[in-house]
Amino acid sequence: MEKTPIEKQLIDEAIVAFGLNDFGKATIREVKAIAAQAETASGIEFIKMEMGVPGLPPSAIGVKAEIEALQNGVAAIYPDINGLPALKKEASRFIKAYINNDLSPEGCVPVTGSMQGTYAAFLTCSQCDEKRDTILFIDPGFPVQKQQLVVMGQKYETFDVYKYRGEKLHDKLESYLAKGNISAIVYSNPNNPCWICLEEEELKTIGQLATQYDAIVLEDLAYFAMDFRKDLSKPFEGPFQASISHYTDNYVLLISGSKAFSYAGQRIGVTCISDKLYHRSYPGLAKRYGGTGTFGSVFVHRVLYALSSGTSHSAQYALAAMLKAAADGTYNFVEEVKVYGDRARKLKEIFLRHGFHLVYDKDLENPVADGFYFTLGYPGMTSSELAKELMYYGVSAISLATTGSNQEGLRACTSFIGDHQYEQLDERMAIFAKNHPVD
Repeated sequence: MEKTPIEKQLIDEAIVAFGLNDFGKATIREVKAIAAQAETASGIEFIKMEMGVPGLPPSAIGVKAEIEALQNGVAAIYPDINGLPALKKEASRFIKAYINNDLSPEGCVPVTGSMQGTYAAFLTCSQCDEKRDTILFIDPGFPVQKQQLVVMGQKYETFDVYKYRGEKLHDKLESYLAKGNISAIVYSNPNNPCWICLEEEELKTIGQLATQYDAIVLEDLAYFAMDFRKDLSKPFEGPFQASISHYTDNYVLLISGSKAFSYAGQRIGVTCISDKLYHRSYPGLAKRYGGTGTFGSVFVHRVLYALSSGTSHSAQYALAAMLKAAADGTYNFVEEVKVYGDRARKLKEIFLRHGFHLVYDKDLENPVADGFYFTLGYPGMTSSELAKELMYYGVSAISLATTGSNQEGLRACTSFIGDHQYEQLDERMAIFAKNHPVD
């Protein structure tokens, strides 16, 4: 065995200190903290792929608009709980430009990032009908969304979509919906953590079943238009971002400023509720809150109001400006984030050359796109074993087990990779391959 770049004892002691009996169950923050601790103690730089944090400068258009708003005094004024009218208008126009779907400004509601949007949507959906007390995840998915449900005491079910792509999705999804207890279905597209993209036929299946069984679809578009296999950068021209909104009226779209516009620090996004759903009355909401119990009104005036009493006033001006420039065609936000795809391509090549494989490797018959995330496995190693072993080589990533996946492997994020680290990774994975020969 060749010596590993990081002393094994450093990693092992840190894992024990964090009280982790199984490193495969470590949270993103725990992996990050252990990597940082080992990096400081060893003086050796880690190749950090555990955190899904934007690694690019924020949009200058957003920064300029927010500074101007602050200089004009908006920080002293409570924002309208319904949202800045200009932002609502531009969000509606952005959806038309990049999804090719009509949605009224009324249903485009600013939130403090999609995290708050999903939390508010989970609460609202779970209160519509007391018989529908469970949220369904099409996994793998963002681990913190399940933590949100744990916090609110909400039930959830989940299945790994790995073996249920294409036509197989229908029967699997219907097996859950037919029970009559599912209030909402959640997935991300492109997907965090595995970067699969649901195809139109799969979205059609989800939409038809959601309509048939009266479930609400929460479509997380945090990585909007980042399927770089297609040119999704031209407003009002196809191809468009794939979306459930073409296949059912029971939908909520979650659009974030964090990744597409690298505006994560200001916690700004917009939750877009279909026109029909926004004005639909539910007996559970009427019983709890009085009045007609319409979904949109409860979401905005009851749930969001209780959570934060509005979204950062100045950040709303920033997002409005970015959405307007994108729809105007003067700001190609897709081109700016393509660097993530370039990084993924280079990283995958190194790992694959040294005996690794992609776990989620295809969308039906097509190779999965290069983007913000990808998934790695190594022959003969479980998720826990691989996550821990790579730490000895100064590479940090999270286990797929924490994302609802049933597959053995890791999620790797490209956002923090520096140009000098490709050579480092190649050298370290060459040692890894020598120490772990594949028959």
